Amino acid sequence: MQHRITVLGAGYAGTFAAGYLARHLDRDDFRITLVNAEPDFVERFRLHQVAAGQTLKHRPLADIFAGTGVRIELGRVTAVDADGKTVVIDDGNRLDALEYDTLVYSLGSTVADHGVPGVGEHAFHIASRPAALRLRDRLDALCGNGTVLWVGGNLTAIEGATEIAESHPGLKVVLATSGELGGWLGPKARRHLLRAFDRFGIEVHEHAPVDRVEAGGAHTAHGFLASDATVWTAGFAVHPIAAASGLAVEANGQITVDRQMRSVSHPGVYAAGDAAFVIGENGRPLPMSCASAGFTSQQATAAIIGDLTGRTVKRKGLVYVGNHISLGRKDAILQVVGGDVKTKGAMCGRTAAGIKNGILTGATWGVANPTFGMPARRHGMAAPSVRAAETVPA
Repeated sequence: MQHRITVLGAGYAGTFAAGYLARHLDRDDFRITLVNAEPDFVERFRLHQVAAGQTLKHRPLADIFAGTGVRIELGRVTAVDADGKTVVIDDGNRLDALEYDTLVYSLGSTVADHGVPGVGEHAFHIASRPAALRLRDRLDALCGNGTVLWVGGNLTAIEGATEIAESHPGLKVVLATSGELGGWLGPKARRHLLRAFDRFGIEVHEHAPVDRVEAGGAHTAHGFLASDATVWTAGFAVHPIAAASGLAVEANGQITVDRQMRSVSHPGVYAAGDAAFVIGENGRPLPMSCASAGFTSQQATAAIIGDLTGRTVKRKGLVYVGNHISLGRKDAILQVVGGDVKTKGAMCGRTAAGIKNGILTGATWGVANPTFGMPARRHGMAAPSVRAAETVPA
């Protein structure tokens, strides 16, 4: 009987995990199923470009995994029963229970509303492709006239505000942040950021937390900011499914894992991407990011292969080296992080934009081509006694 491995979510972490496991595990011993709400792989970190009206390459999951043996289940995950080892999927017509032996939980994150009234009813966001398309339709309906308010001062807010300002020069772009715009950046990077905002004519309101969103704008600590489209980019939150599943989670809902990305409460469950709470090499939790998705999915798949085939689990690096911030299509900042950021270097301008585009293109190519480097020999399932003996503790 085949060992059933189910991967939840086809973002960067989940798509990589399914493809990597398919390359290295024997099909006779393992059956890999990838569950996702949409039929396509979506480049989440380019969704601000989608909102701005740009068209990204279409990447159907059926094409990506053709010939790999990975089964695609389309549907929205509504629940996980970690004790019963089942996943409930809503395909739009009915609910279906999918049983598993090993689970890779990589459902990612969504927008965090922080309990602010009106966000769900009146604000747009770009945490998913459907949401980015809704914002694009709204911007198109404005016909180049009106005000777009971005709430937040993080990477998503910065990239979204500058992308819209560049693509829709007739719109007035406003950004309200609870702190200082780019305050975590080194001096060189922050100067470049502020110059870019000045060049685009983006109006910035610092130390202006938003406490309520309405149809016509948002209320801040400094007063009401009118807008024709308010975009909420004030951080991310994990889906509540993990916390309701019986898995051990942190206060923010992220799954508590060991160094190998195994759930500390349920053997056979591994987490990767934004849903995993893990301490990086710098002693701090890895942030929700594309880079973290890559490192955590590499470690999770290494642990799965080692645990199931009796091989020593390889230790992958869990590092976060820098912020890659696009400022439209022709400008960007690459800021080294870690330690004293103000002593770290930064690269700015067209060269930085080219490097960032290359990094994202390479990451997408890697997850979208799972058959590349397919080994001639794949690992089979080890006997239970061997798996127990060879598993490396955290």
